[in-house]
Amino acid sequence: MTDIVRTALILGGARSGKSGFAQGLAENSGRKPVLIATAQALDDEMAARIAHHRADRGSVWGVLEEPLDLVGALAREAINDNITVVDCLTLWIGNLMCAELEVALECERLIEAVTLVRAPVIFVSNEVGSGIVPDNAMARTFRDYQGRLNQRLAQACDHVVLVVAGCPLQVKPATRVDLQF
Repeated sequence: MTDIVRTALILGGARSGKSGFAQGLAENSGRKPVLIATAQALDDEMAARIAHHRADRGSVWGVLEEPLDLVGALAREAINDNITVVDCLTLWIGNLMCAELEVALECERLIEAVTLVRAPVIFVSNEVGSGIVPDNAMARTFRDYQGRLNQRLAQACDHVVLVVAGCPLQVKPATRVDLQF
């Protein structure tokens, strides 16, 4: 990604390296990196994950923990000389579902906010549609919300990168593919 990027969506599976890739982009941007963290330390295991991510970032990062009001957090943080990383949309959707908020409405608000940001934003999200169909209704609903949000954000963002096994693959803008059969 050598050109000036206003918005980027970084997708990948669990432990694919997507957060580290987004962090590197932000740290190498010459801007002040700010993380909007959507994770909540609801158990010891998640608290340990959060602590690990915190240690990886170091002290140069500003951090705003916001599990629900992502649109409001973007309005406050995606300004001036900041570069904002939202990590991650997958946890955000789960938070919205657990809080029994209107997930589809909040996703629409986020898509609109992407068009209004005043400084670069990097969104991190899990690609959840490559596995088997979940065996319960809540998990299927979650997967559907996540897939739809990823599609909408991919359309709205300037760049989309898929991280696989630590290797970034640029998806958008993509070179033209000519298929001939």
